[in-house]
Amino acid sequence: MNTPTKLTVLRIILTVVVILFMLFPFYAVGIEMPKVLIGGIYVRVEYFIAGTIFIIASLTDFLDGYLARKNNQVTDLGKMLDAIADKLLVNPILIVLAVQGFITPWIPVVIIFRDIVVDAIKMEAGRKGKVQAAISSGKIKTASMMVGIVLTFFYNLPFELWGLRVSDFLLYFAMIMSVISMVEYYRLNKDIILPKNEGQTDTI
Repeated sequence: MNTPTKLTVLRIILTVVVILFMLFPFYAVGIEMPKVLIGGIYVRVEYFIAGTIFIIASLTDFLDGYLARKNNQVTDLGKMLDAIADKLLVNPILIVLAVQGFITPWIPVVIIFRDIVVDAIKMEAGRKGKVQAAISSGKIKTASMMVGIVLTFFYNLPFELWGLRVSDFLLYFAMIMSVISMVEYYRLNKDIILPKNEGQTDTI
């Protein structure tokens, strides 16, 4: 297992740790996680810890890809694990944030639905010999989503002190870009997904 793949595995492990901090009932084992008052806002320390770990995990996503390309260490195992790690890093966390009331459930529903559709399009395109590169709208979606999640972990600080819901704006924007990128992926691969002669039958 090369270094980029090890970083990908580390990202999966860190994701599990983030989710544990979000869901673990510390009170049930006699651990009282403190709340800190920041500018009149009470914040839970475990979310600050989870947010910090999430940032580290996100950085490994950039680093493993960079090292794999730089050192020519791209492998099938690495690509498979990277795809799994990317989904695990975002989708379960969005679900938990929605369940705990930090974000609207529409955000994970739309983003996960988009991921399923786009992955299906990419698989079908790949099966027919076309490699679909990432598109700009998808990259914008990912960037705004990651920053929005980080801000949500940190209670939208410091923007919350000024009444600016930047975290919500970024996540809603990511949701909109998810839909736009899904449509673009379909448009770019429409001829492969739905060939012109598909559905036609020979007549006698």
